Amino acid sequence: MDRTELAGFLRSRRERIAPADVGLPAGRRRRTPGLRREEVARLAFISVEYYTRLEQARGPNPSNEVLAGLTRALRLSDVERDHLHELAGARRPARGPSREVRQTILDLLDRLPQTAGVVFSATYEVLAWNPLAAALLEDFSALSREERSLPRRVFLDRGRSRLYGLVEAEAFARAMANRLRVTAAKYPDDPEVRALVADLLAGSERFAALWAAHDVVAESTFSKTFEHPAVGTVTVDCDVLAIADRDQEVVLYTAAPGSPGEEALRLLSVLGTQRIG
Repeated sequence: MDRTELAGFLRSRRERIAPADVGLPAGRRRRTPGLRREEVARLAFISVEYYTRLEQARGPNPSNEVLAGLTRALRLSDVERDHLHELAGARRPARGPSREVRQTILDLLDRLPQTAGVVFSATYEVLAWNPLAAALLEDFSALSREERSLPRRVFLDRGRSRLYGLVEAEAFARAMANRLRVTAAKYPDDPEVRALVADLLAGSERFAALWAAHDVVAESTFSKTFEHPAVGTVTVDCDVLAIADRDQEVVLYTAAPGSPGEEALRLLSVLGTQRIG
């Protein structure tokens, strides 16, 4: 463990974060840039005394739980997280699919008012969306993280035959199973990925059959049709943008000018998330 380098790294990361970045008020009496030590400690769920000792190069070897808390509190990238573990002399944690969406992607979704946009993780968890996507699909802000897992919704919710009234439901199910197999191979030690696959295999014969096929290539789908309870049939073009460095996908649903799909999306932008049924 390199206490001096660890102390300097923690201090430098703390000073670069504005209070507003983590939902804290700026206040008027901040003598140093960034967060205060007590704020980092609170966000990391450790004591102020312990964090202060780390920054003063006097602390003991931090546990993996402490390092995970510091990674979250200091908003470290994957590279920075690995560096933190190296400085602390700890084994690097198994890297799982990223759930952090870049601010530029979030800004992009906000700039597309006539496009329904959703960001998916490598396990088809919904990570971000814009208002039109919420109107077309559902208000994801009202769901728990587990409920935002589309594989769980599709394969384990026996009362849901077609997610969001999607006509191409079987093709979507196959695409999810195929991508999950790729994800499981890429992150073999990630406990969340392993638990998801195990739950799906145990709870869904349909998923087990798709998994047994060992397919890893999903067929390209350039349009999708939804049966929406408020505006009826909505056929849209579907484009997928890969965010390679985070293993995420941005899915954009658009409609050709003058088409019934465009009119449906326009109505949904007015109706908002008030779905019927």
